[in-house]
Amino acid sequence: NLQQRLKAHNELATKGWTIKYRPWKIIHTESYKTKADAMKREQMLKGGQGRKWIHENLLKK
Repeated sequence: NLQQRLKAHNELATKGWTIKYRPWKIIHTESYKTKADAMKREQMLKGGQGRKWIHENLLKK
């Protein structure tokens, strides 16, 4: 649930990495049939090639 996750990052978390960069906002979404597929994509985006893709395709606009 995207809305619950965003709320957790912006309001509910009391410690950790996510609170240092508040407020979070959604700039891109993707849908997957399984949680495993979504987690695999998330891990890819957090790596070097994924960060490059994010910079080139989302942040330069």
